[in-house]
Amino acid sequence: MFAAKHPGRETSCKLCTFCANDSMRLETYGGLSALVTGASSGIGRLLALRLAQEGARVALVARREAELESVAAEIRARSGQALVLPCDVADSSQVAASAHRALEHFGAIDILVNNAGYGGQRTFLDWDIEDVERLMRVNYFGAVYFTKALLPRMVERKVGWLVFISSVTGRIASPEKTAYAATKFAITGFAEALSLEVEDAGVHLLTVYPGVIRTPFHNAQMLKDMPAKTRRSMVEPEGLVDAIFSALAKGKRELTYPGGMAAGYVVRALAPGFLRRQVMRVTRKASDESQSGGI
Repeated sequence: MFAAKHPGRETSCKLCTFCANDSMRLETYGGLSALVTGASSGIGRLLALRLAQEGARVALVARREAELESVAAEIRARSGQALVLPCDVADSSQVAASAHRALEHFGAIDILVNNAGYGGQRTFLDWDIEDVERLMRVNYFGAVYFTKALLPRMVERKVGWLVFISSVTGRIASPEKTAYAATKFAITGFAEALSLEVEDAGVHLLTVYPGVIRTPFHNAQMLKDMPAKTRRSMVEPEGLVDAIFSALAKGKRELTYPGGMAAGYVVRALAPGFLRRQVMRVTRKASDESQSGGI
């Protein structure tokens, strides 16, 4: 048992294994500092804007500096504080330098959102090995690098929140996503194990498993190759952002969005053969549609 002071609360609370989940609820953001990777567009951009709206100071990380400056301008126009950190998350030295700048600028980072990533859709035999390696460096090692750089201070201060944006593909794989699925399964395992290590030290982890979200993540070719039923089921990112903030407020460790997709995990556990047949059926149908030019 230990005492941990939570920003935004007037008193400190005694944590134990029975109340740790409740005490890790993140309900107020005033006075906190956050770092968001992949903040130049899509889910990362919306999360950064929402964090600033809620009162957090935000460090914005991505490769595209012009896009980051645009996000920062939106935040500052609403009297928020933003720090632009151009960085390739696949480069450990750039990550270390960006983390150092963020800590130096804000004094501490209370919330780390590991969101940076990209995808792809092709068979493994057609997947260039250099891109396979790049995917792992960006999607997985980028999160590892930033976590390694910022987690020690959180543990030292006995407070912090880590958010990992994984994917439903990090729980249920599908054909033509071998390299991408590997990165998301890696994030899932890393986050689950890390949560067990650091929660008693006052650091809470939330792993997010989005389904198909309508963002620039899906390029024209990916949309073309996507099953028609999947395209029709795409959801807007604003709902996901709301769900993430709700999950943090409730102290949840996992979030699947849309929530109904979590039923697939149960099916996989109880009837893996059935799920496999369903995935293959949908994949073959999508292939036929693509070849015929159907939508």
